[in-house]
Amino acid sequence: MSAATKPETVLAMQPGLPRRLFSAAAMERLRSVAAVDPRLVLSDLRSPAARAQLERAQIILSGWGCPPIDEHVLEAAPALRAIVHAAGGVKGHVTPACWERGIRVSTAVAANAVPVAEYTLSRILLANKAADRMARTYRERRTRIDLLAEFPEVGNRGKTVGIVGASRIGRRLIALLRPFELDVIASDPYLDDDTAARLGVARRELDDLLAASDVVSLHAPALPSTRHLLDARRLALLRDGATLINTARGSLVDQDALVAELTSGRIDAVIDVTEPEVLPSDSPLYDLPNVVLTPHIAGALGVELHRLGHAAIEEIERYAAGQPFAHAVTAGDLERLA
Repeated sequence: MSAATKPETVLAMQPGLPRRLFSAAAMERLRSVAAVDPRLVLSDLRSPAARAQLERAQIILSGWGCPPIDEHVLEAAPALRAIVHAAGGVKGHVTPACWERGIRVSTAVAANAVPVAEYTLSRILLANKAADRMARTYRERRTRIDLLAEFPEVGNRGKTVGIVGASRIGRRLIALLRPFELDVIASDPYLDDDTAARLGVARRELDDLLAASDVVSLHAPALPSTRHLLDARRLALLRDGATLINTARGSLVDQDALVAELTSGRIDAVIDVTEPEVLPSDSPLYDLPNVVLTPHIAGALGVELHRLGHAAIEEIERYAAGQPFAHAVTAGDLERLA
């Protein structure tokens, strides 16, 4: 592709992120299809230097740390036609002004769904095996344990897994669960019976799902309508010994009510996201023995970031070829997206 036909592209993200998203080979591939300077990474879109870069930009290749692309930024970017996000959610930087101007938007949310689904799969299998409970017991007693007598109901065969939210991640997880002898059920207001049948799950109302599941995994978006989706009443529906897994958003669960349930010892939890994102140091969740608390690790990390960069490059290749995005986002999609 000649330099004259390559779309002018600027990187807008955390300064050190491009070298984590793109290997040397991937960056060369990007430069073969887009006019981009990998040394110039914008984390402030309003500075004079940024405005000079934005003046000719047709594409903003965004990532974590991209500032809001509002009307002031758009005024400095008259040629801008697309925003390709090398990460998941776009709500933090794609503003209503972008939709009003008809800017095309793409996201790597499908690529980021892969590690989240893989991580969640591992936690489901371990939860049904009661691996964390057994490990705690062994650490405390430091002697032989009669596992068959003390843990007679453990194992994955025939257990029920409830998926709350048939999102990209939820559907990817459902696919990963197929080889196992599990009963998978799902709850989502946008999921109909035909789609559920194609996915290979039974559709349930949320209350019924909570009461029926051995493990409940959350994959719903953070919206006003989903805030504290699992409140005290719904958490009480979980059966004794059930495990709640949250790799979605902390706001989906009433955290005070969850702490109360966990303090009782009635249920277990795997919590990867909280509200606030970093808990205060005196939060009981750090110390409760029936909680696996992780610092938002389910999404892309380390070498998994290359998958996000690869997805973004593919979208820019489609743009340069005059093709539609494979993972386009529209303003109408926002009510279903995290």
